[in-house]
Amino acid sequence: MFVRIVKLSFNEHQIEEFLANFELNKNRIRHFKGCQFLELYRDKTNNNVFFTYSYWNSEADLEAYRQSDLFKNVWSKTKPLFNAKPEAWSVEKLVSLE
Repeated sequence: MFVRIVKLSFNEHQIEEFLANFELNKNRIRHFKGCQFLELYRDKTNNNVFFTYSYWNSEADLEAYRQSDLFKNVWSKTKPLFNAKPEAWSVEKLVSLE
């Protein structure tokens, strides 16, 4: 399993559009083959900055999602809303404490 973290920065007047699109698609993303977990965070200081945090069984599963019609549809509606280039990291979870 690995974790995908994506930083997204939006124009202030388009945040609600992003949130509506995320709400519409979050369950389909979460239940895409290989996705184990999905969360959305909002920065406490810059309220136009968001982070998605997801767990994937494999890099191949994430890549299959990135090639899917679902991703292409979500991304086509999200990309025009950005005010900065998105940043993404794929990381391995080494330790988790609860």
